[in-house]
Amino acid sequence: MGLTHLDAGVIIGFLDANDAHHNTARAALTQILEQGDHIAMAASALAECLVGPARKGDASIQLVRDALTQLPVKIVDLNSEIAAEAARIRSRHRTLRLPDALAIATAVVSDATQLVTTDRRWPTQHAMKLNVNITQI
Repeated sequence: MGLTHLDAGVIIGFLDANDAHHNTARAALTQILEQGDHIAMAASALAECLVGPARKGDASIQLVRDALTQLPVKIVDLNSEIAAEAARIRSRHRTLRLPDALAIATAVVSDATQLVTTDRRWPTQHAMKLNVNITQI
């Protein structure tokens, strides 16, 4: 039983049947749950997940939050240790956007075994010299 962190795209794809990543996100989450892993997500990634629902109103935001509770996904708040790690990651990989660096840093600081993302633009964990396995779906 490990700890798997999710990037925003996984939840966005999972919740939207019309999203290009819907099937792979469903399959990934099913596998994570079957393995018995705990699931977590950076608060910054949660904010990304809520942008689309926020356009529809508070009821849509609550639906996403309820779905995350059902999975269950623990939301990890940003703190100074995560911020410093995100800054280190971002300084070494200038093409990496800060929201992505925050998601990666949250997984690193949380000692996650895996970080699942739909973003194929991220450098590999080997290139980033991280102790977390980054799985691109």
